[in-house]
Amino acid sequence: MADKKKRRRADPSSDSELDYTDGAKPLPFKKRLKPDSVILSTLQYLTASVRQTNSSNAQTLTLSDLSLSSACREVSDQDLLAVQSSIERLILNVTRSILSGAGFSFDVPSRSAANQLYVPELDRIVLKDKISLRPYANVATVRKTTITTRILQLIHQLCLKNIHVTKRDLFYTDVKLFQDQSQSDAVLDDVSCMLGCTRSSLNVVAAEKGVVVGRLIFSDNGDMIDCTKMGVGGKAIPPNIDRVGDMQSDALFILLVEKDAAYMRLAEDRFYNRFPCIIVTAKGQPDVATRLFLRKMKMELKLPVLALVDSDPYGLKILSVYGCGSKNMSYDSANLTTPDIKWLGIRPSDLDKYKIPEQCRLPMTEQDIKTGKDMLEEDFVKKNPGWVEELSLMVKTKQKAEIQALSSFGFQYLSEVYLPLKLQQKDWL
Repeated sequence: MADKKKRRRADPSSDSELDYTDGAKPLPFKKRLKPDSVILSTLQYLTASVRQTNSSNAQTLTLSDLSLSSACREVSDQDLLAVQSSIERLILNVTRSILSGAGFSFDVPSRSAANQLYVPELDRIVLKDKISLRPYANVATVRKTTITTRILQLIHQLCLKNIHVTKRDLFYTDVKLFQDQSQSDAVLDDVSCMLGCTRSSLNVVAAEKGVVVGRLIFSDNGDMIDCTKMGVGGKAIPPNIDRVGDMQSDALFILLVEKDAAYMRLAEDRFYNRFPCIIVTAKGQPDVATRLFLRKMKMELKLPVLALVDSDPYGLKILSVYGCGSKNMSYDSANLTTPDIKWLGIRPSDLDKYKIPEQCRLPMTEQDIKTGKDMLEEDFVKKNPGWVEELSLMVKTKQKAEIQALSSFGFQYLSEVYLPLKLQQKDWL
């Protein structure tokens, strides 16, 4: 006897956004994707508009061009001879002060939060001109003054020998005095401020951390590096930015990625061949070398920079460090910041828009919520209404998500659907 039960017809609207081409796993929104040629046209237009803007604004605005209510200070790149001379003049003044019976002290620019200023015209944080006295004949400051003197001595030796060392090397020259590397690192930044030079001018670098892969060729100390032929791991970003030159690229944009896991996914999928780009990551908190390298690429290649970070307050903080600078190194923001970085994802509104499963969304901790609310009070966030809207949504829903949440739709969903759709829709802030 024939089965007379009616079969339920599939609801076409429920499947309209799904694609099952990779097997049983549905790929939400894949059917919205247009041909790659259409997306490439969008990217070509973006790149052309960025280059047009750069050419029309040939004169870059600097701190000295502005009439600010507060006096501010900035450092500059200096050669070794200039750094050596500055140290010798400083120590000569110290010697004279000691011989006159007045003891000695250092005038150290204050890097406290109260001495920071966000300048909307430059879209970055700068250091105001307040000075703090660091006397030797004071129980509260004697140790820090001793460390400052020792760091100056070590930098002077590097200038004479014309060699580079890492911050870790510097720490191990006098472990008993420094006790902890954070102390020698902090004084190193103070010395940079005192001498008026960038930290890279001191020939002290951090260990290699950031990596780059994709459509970029550059020279590293005379050796030509092709970043399309560096394997999945990519090329480590050189800690000495002064040895990087001759940048060449046919990329349409730079993709700045917060985390190593997302970077590896994109590198292995050769995302940069489908959509010509350069992919760079500092594997979390931005280091100085990666920030310098990103700025150099942006300024020399004149490419738009799109950022992919976690949907949490710390992801936005990392993005702001690249774009507006960190308060810890605000004295060097002119050299470390990359202007006009666009926030591509993952954004709080994406969680519902891309139907991220509830189990992949994480509840925000009290500290997360506090950090989010504090960021809403920052001037560099207030300047961008889109950032305010997204951050407000995050704090309201009390939900956060990592880039890897997209893997719930498939390991390659990030490179095959999410990013292409974002680029197609020009969905960045």
